Amino acid sequence: MRNLLLATGAFTITFWAWNMIAPLGIRYATDLDLSSGQKSLLVAVPVLVGSLGRIPAGALTDRYGARLMFPVLIVLTVPAVLLVALAGSQESYPLLLAFGFLLGVAGTTFAVGIPFLNAWFEPSRRGFATGVFGAGMGGTALSAYFTSRFVMWFGFVTTHLIIAAALLATAVVVWLFMRDAPAWTPQRVPFVPKVIGAASLAITWEMAFLYAACFGGFVAFSTYLPTYLHDVYGFALPEAGTRTAGFAVAAVVCRPIGGIVADRIGPRKVLFISFLGALVMAVILATRPALEWRAGLSFVLMAAFMGLGSGAVFTWVAQLAPPDRVGSVTGIVGAAGGLGGFFPPLVMGATYDEAHHSYTHGLVLLAVVTGLALVLTEFLITPKRASEPTRL
Repeated sequence: MRNLLLATGAFTITFWAWNMIAPLGIRYATDLDLSSGQKSLLVAVPVLVGSLGRIPAGALTDRYGARLMFPVLIVLTVPAVLLVALAGSQESYPLLLAFGFLLGVAGTTFAVGIPFLNAWFEPSRRGFATGVFGAGMGGTALSAYFTSRFVMWFGFVTTHLIIAAALLATAVVVWLFMRDAPAWTPQRVPFVPKVIGAASLAITWEMAFLYAACFGGFVAFSTYLPTYLHDVYGFALPEAGTRTAGFAVAAVVCRPIGGIVADRIGPRKVLFISFLGALVMAVILATRPALEWRAGLSFVLMAAFMGLGSGAVFTWVAQLAPPDRVGSVTGIVGAAGGLGGFFPPLVMGATYDEAHHSYTHGLVLLAVVTGLALVLTEFLITPKRASEPTRL
């Protein structure tokens, strides 16, 4: 349990750092006079590295273990946070993009925690373990609520210094107290063949699509929601941040529930409920429901369904992936989830109807994607294939 809590804490603080630009997106857009497309790109860029970086992070965890990989990735996040502070204080959009790209390293820690916990927990409890660990995505809720407030209370640069100090403290604690599981053994297969081996499994890509739909949807909403609420409903930065934090908390609470329930009734059923609910909520949100209860409840339910699905996917990964490739499979699936959060903000920015303050087209596309995920979950991943991962 100690290692589970340490991994979850490390994941939480790195997810806060990963999401430091999004809560201040309105501020950057105002100060730098950004267009909708530029604003969307700025918010989405950290997601790109945090997504693709999960592939090598997962493979390296199979080889070197989480006790080394967690502190290394946390420490590498520190200069990125400080450089973002420098770029923001200089009001330089190109530098914010460049250093926001580097900030993406914080998002790679997810691919470290999943294989680490799979080695510590029995198969019957891996849904619980990965669900609790996944609740560390609550770092986005902390960031949404506190980052803009920290800027008001302490100043822009000081806020980034505080997060950098918290990251360093976390790296020290993890190094001193975290331990790799006794059953874990380093995998000496070279990186490229290992990733190719994981990529040759059909189940890797099936899980990748499902995770891109549910977790990617969560990442997209949690990063773009402050901008969405400002554009559609006219909320100022602190109010938009508070509501985004509420959205993230709902997903965080439901993610471990998704994992625990998937242990009991199977991940397929949980994912079916998740995607069906997300599909309905996307359609409702496309109608632009009125404030406060209808819109608020719709967003909270959307987050809850996405959280349930995110917890269930990695219960399925733990059941289906070969034990010696969990890290590599997790890296690819996790990367897909992050990429699922990279493109929607760009689509939202590109399809935004400024005349009517509407994101209807983007939400319709979300409904289509969740519908496809629903079909894949229910009809295309057959019991035979689920029991024996098929090679492509």
